[in-house]
Amino acid sequence: MAHFKMQVVVPILLLMLMAAAEAKTPPGIAKNPSNARCLIKKYKHCYNLVHVCPKFCPDKCTVECVSCKPICYGGTSPPPPVSPTPSPTPPTYYSPPPPQAKPTPPPSPPTPTPSTPSPTPPTTAPTLPTPSPSPSPPPPAPHYQSPPPTPSPPTPSPPTSSPPPSTPTPSPPTSSSPPPTPSTSPKKAKCKNKYYPQCYNIEHVCPSSCPGGCEVDCVTCKPVCKCDQPGAVCQDPRFIGGDGITFYFHGKKDRDFCLLSDPNLHINAHFIGRRNHNMKRDFTWVQSIAILFGKHQLFLGAQKTATWDDSTDRLALSFDGEPITLPESEGARWQSTSVPTVSLTRGGDTNNVMVEVEGSFRITAKVVPITEEDSRIHNYGITKDDTFAHLDLGFKFFSLSNQVSGVLGQTYRPDYVSRVNIGANMPVMGGDREFETSSLFATDCAIARFNNGSSVGSGSEANSLEGLELPSLSCASGMDGQGVVCKR
Repeated sequence: MAHFKMQVVVPILLLMLMAAAEAKTPPGIAKNPSNARCLIKKYKHCYNLVHVCPKFCPDKCTVECVSCKPICYGGTSPPPPVSPTPSPTPPTYYSPPPPQAKPTPPPSPPTPTPSTPSPTPPTTAPTLPTPSPSPSPPPPAPHYQSPPPTPSPPTPSPPTSSPPPSTPTPSPPTSSSPPPTPSTSPKKAKCKNKYYPQCYNIEHVCPSSCPGGCEVDCVTCKPVCKCDQPGAVCQDPRFIGGDGITFYFHGKKDRDFCLLSDPNLHINAHFIGRRNHNMKRDFTWVQSIAILFGKHQLFLGAQKTATWDDSTDRLALSFDGEPITLPESEGARWQSTSVPTVSLTRGGDTNNVMVEVEGSFRITAKVVPITEEDSRIHNYGITKDDTFAHLDLGFKFFSLSNQVSGVLGQTYRPDYVSRVNIGANMPVMGGDREFETSSLFATDCAIARFNNGSSVGSGSEANSLEGLELPSLSCASGMDGQGVVCKR
């Protein structure tokens, strides 16, 4: 009896010890670094300060030296799980080829069990399921699916299942259906900044934790989830300021608001939306933006669309009042003859463009709709006559002053202190009247700083941030910039 108790107690104790050992290292803690630092010495306010990585970071984090905030980024681990998924499927679909090996079955039946062939001829239909898995190993050899047949141990089983002579008749219909192997390829991104040669144009696979895609931070040369960085503006509409603080600015539908105003640059956005009768605000999205710099004007907009089709271009562009037409092919480029140089490059065949003004800013714009699923989840009440096509936008500024203002622009001032209630579930930035303009191309908002570029190149205050590496931002548009606006 004592011996029996020992046999029962010892395994239980071993299991308890193993469980205790595993509990010491919770998953995701042991392998993940717990902190990060800013290693750029010119950012004295942040250099070498230790920051603890946020608990929601899937893998690691890095520190944005300007905002002095830890930001999540992931590795390129997602690819492995994708590749094995298609491999198990081929054996099941490529099993039909047994009829091609028709000559081999006759000699094999006598060897295994002659008794099995006799009952099988009358009941050919029921035996069909068994041959399909077993003969799969031999036939794949002549086909392209060589990986699956490697498990040749099941070779003894084929003889038993192959004897049924009538199996070839049902097999043709199965073989006629090609194996559907819908492999969802992971999203990828590249660093597009030539000033980072060690990272430029190197393709990175987006982490699995980035459902909306990613972009590459050229400084760290790591893929970063969209909308995970300062300056992002996503959803209805959620902003992440240059200071790393998240807030909401709803504005009002069919109105224009100033996103950024600086002596040399002014950006307005036109909001579209639907009235939410259950709340005191509208559901809003950015339908178009106007960019004023020097004596020039740029317009980027999404055309109204009833039925959405990704292959139909709904992007509207103009420069100084003249429409711009880009060929519908990725990489198509338009360039101005004016100074500074203005260039527009398609990021895809349709609905995706990058705009750059030399020495001033770079913007990516993508036209996206509100889907039925989005409307159902968020109760937007979108109807079939309008998909509320709007813009996902990404900004990178190469020269901002300490005077910069606007819904998003103010968050990049060195002395800016956020006025939102950070502890609230939905911290809202007010000031509709403060940021509202009379029209899309007007610079008459209360906080306007724009002076038609008359101060370009003059005054240390105007260019006090020039040359500094501003925070890298992105949201759905896949760019590494200092401020991003996205709508979803």
